[in-house]
Amino acid sequence: MNAPRCLIAEDEPLLAAGLRADLAALWPELACAAVVGDGPGAVAQALALRPEVCFFDIRMPGCSAIEAAQALAEDWSDDAPFPLLVFVTAYDDYALAAFEAQAVDYLVKPVDRQRLAACVARLQERLRARPSVHAAAAPGGAADATLAATLEQLRGLLGATGAAATAPRLEVIQAQVGNLVHLVPLDEVIYFEAADKYVRVVTAEREHLIRLALRELLPRLDPARFWQIHRGTVVQARAIATARREESGKVTLTLRGRAEKLVASRLYAHRFKGM
Repeated sequence: MNAPRCLIAEDEPLLAAGLRADLAALWPELACAAVVGDGPGAVAQALALRPEVCFFDIRMPGCSAIEAAQALAEDWSDDAPFPLLVFVTAYDDYALAAFEAQAVDYLVKPVDRQRLAACVARLQERLRARPSVHAAAAPGGAADATLAATLEQLRGLLGATGAAATAPRLEVIQAQVGNLVHLVPLDEVIYFEAADKYVRVVTAEREHLIRLALRELLPRLDPARFWQIHRGTVVQARAIATARREESGKVTLTLRGRAEKLVASRLYAHRFKGM
C-alpha cells in the first residue's frame, strides 16, 4: 500500500500545527496532504486530494464537521475508498455520547498525546485491513464497505443532533417580497431547496425565497411529513410519486405537481424501500 495521506481541517493555526506535529511523531509514514481552515474548503480539498484519513474540527467556519462529512459522503467518487474520519471536538457530554453511540473516532481538545496514539493505532489497523486498490474499487469492495459504514454513522449523528431541537413546528411559511408578505401553508409546499443564503420554497404553482438557512428551517419541520433527501433538499413525503434507485446508490424521485425530478443522495437513499 502506498504511504497514507491525511487532511487536517482546523481553523486555529496553533492547534492545527500541534496536531500535525504530533501526527508526524506518532505516525511518520503519514503525509499531510493539506491543512484547511474552513468546512467548505475541507470538503473541496478532500474531494480533490482523496486522502486516506481526515481530521475534522467539529466547529469550522462555513459548516460543521458533521455537515462537511455529509457533503463528502454525498459527493465522494465510487472509485476510491472513503476516507477514515476523525472528529476533533471541544463539545459537551451530549455530543461525546453521540460519538460514542455511533462508534465514531474522535479526539477532545486539547488533544492528549496518549489518546492520539490510540487513535492512530486504530486508524493504522483499519487501513491495513483494506484490500488492494483494485479490489476496493470493485462493486462490494472496500470503497462500498467503508462508505456504507460511514453513512450509517452519519445518519446516527444527524439524528442525534436533530433530536436536540425544540423549536416550534411551522404551519405557514412567510415569504416577503418588498412590502408584501406571502403566507404559504405548509401543506402546499412540495419541497425546499437551499440557495446560497436563502431557501427556495416550491409549490405546485410558484416559488418563493425566504432568507433562512436550511439547517435553521429543518428543526421547525415535522420529520414525518418532510423528508431530507440531500443536504440541500427537503421534500414533502406525500408529494413523492415514484423513486428509482440508480447504480450509484442515489435515488431519482418524480413528484406530484411538479415536472422536475429530485435526487436523493446515498445518505438518504435508505428511506426508499418497498413495503
